[in-house]
Amino acid sequence: MNTTTTRLAHSLRAGTFRPANRSVPLSSSARFLRANAPGSSDLRFSRSESSAFARPFHASHTAYDFHFDTHHFVQRLEREGLNRAQAEGIMGAMAEVIDESIRNMTSNMVTKAEQEKHQYTQQVDFAQLKSELQLIEKNDLASLKSDNDRLVADMQKLKQRLREEITRTQAGVRLDLNLEKGRMRDESSGQELKIKEVDTRIEQEIANLRTTIQQSKATTLQYLVGFVTGCSALLMAYLRFRV
Repeated sequence: MNTTTTRLAHSLRAGTFRPANRSVPLSSSARFLRANAPGSSDLRFSRSESSAFARPFHASHTAYDFHFDTHHFVQRLEREGLNRAQAEGIMGAMAEVIDESIRNMTSNMVTKAEQEKHQYTQQVDFAQLKSELQLIEKNDLASLKSDNDRLVADMQKLKQRLREEITRTQAGVRLDLNLEKGRMRDESSGQELKIKEVDTRIEQEIANLRTTIQQSKATTLQYLVGFVTGCSALLMAYLRFRV
């Protein structure tokens, strides 16, 4: 800052001070410095240059926050050869430039209160979002639980229905088996009766055959006895007549 201050003081004494950026308008303090600078009577601006430095005036004095030691800065300018008014004018211009620069830098920044407010808003939003998520999760869990209970009830009903169907089918199969067993038993009984009848008939036929054979044997034996008796009688008669 010492070199810059020295160059600024020499430029004011020589009457050759020009702003580095002409797009920045001069303040009232800068115009005061230009009017009180040495050789200011010879300092002239063209219309285009004067329009570049044009700036609206304010009736009220603008208050600035000083961000450096203004008294020490004025004393330094006075030691460089400037009078009191010029030093205070330069100090005012520097204060205005620095204040505007700081204002421009801080315009896009937030204050601590705004940051805390934004943080509190975010916390409130986060808490609200958390509560909403918890409510949604609770509702989803309740819905899932109800769906699960309904599915379990449906499964129990299906199991009961299947059990009843299986029991009914088993009863039908048992009934069919019992009927088939009864029918087969009846058929077996009928077959056994028929077999017994055939056996009885065969035994009767055998008995009849035996009776017939016995009768035939007796008749044959009678015939043989009669024949033998006749032959014996004839033989004896023959022998008697021969003697």
